[in-house]
Amino acid sequence: MGYARELAAGQRCRILIHEIATGTATVVHTDNTVLLEAPNWTGDGRLVLNGDGLLWTLPADGSQPPRRVPLDGVPELNNDHVLDPGGTSIFLSASDGHLYRAPLDGGRAERITADDRMHFLHGVSPDGATLAYVGIENRRWDSGTLWTIPSGGGTSTPLTTGAGPDDGPEYSPDGAWIYFNTERFSTAPGHAQVARVRPDGSEMEQLTHDERVNWFPHPSPAGDHVLYLSFPPGTEGHPADRRVELRLVTGDDWASPVTLAELPGGQGTVNVNSWSPDGTRFAYVDYPFA
Repeated sequence: MGYARELAAGQRCRILIHEIATGTATVVHTDNTVLLEAPNWTGDGRLVLNGDGLLWTLPADGSQPPRRVPLDGVPELNNDHVLDPGGTSIFLSASDGHLYRAPLDGGRAERITADDRMHFLHGVSPDGATLAYVGIENRRWDSGTLWTIPSGGGTSTPLTTGAGPDDGPEYSPDGAWIYFNTERFSTAPGHAQVARVRPDGSEMEQLTHDERVNWFPHPSPAGDHVLYLSFPPGTEGHPADRRVELRLVTGDDWASPVTLAELPGGQGTVNVNSWSPDGTRFAYVDYPFA
């Protein structure tokens, strides 16, 4: 279906739940046909994923197979989608480069953005009023900077300017910070590190300082942990099918991240926030070959 990723011959995708307290991971669904990506976790215990350009839901315990969410008025989806804090709708990024809002249980989607840049959604403010996204100008993938826009539509405001690129902006639960990954502090192309900035664009701060390539920081609901995806040194961007690590920061101890899992994945594994509402677990996807 155009832009949608597909499983390679002999490959499957597995959706797993990682328990913070025990350190154990449980496979809740394996798929040999649809390449599912980027779980969100709803308040009523469902995972929301994209696959084949469509939106799917799955009980977090894997008790039923994925169900396609019927949506109208939205093109093929990518793996950048976030839940509305109100619990009844979801914000989506589509292949036409625009952002949409749609009912979580299906229905008519409404387009939010109107300008010419490409928009890749990653964050929603705790009050649901503002979205944070990556803006790409003239399809130059190295031009990505961070923007915000009212969730009901309107004028976008630049959050970062100048050299980047930046990606993965996500609000802290108290709304005080926007966490993201950026190449602003690196000299090697594609070598991203995790950073954070105030929602007004001030006080930018580098948080990871290592040889690995670090992407997609996801604060837990209570703000006591941050999960992020770590690629091997020398990786450029956030490609698929790499041996990656899921790392956890507790409190604000960014100097001592703990590796929770090593897995075949990367693109699609945890592109968006996948924490359970109580913060005890998170969902992720790996892509092993038989």
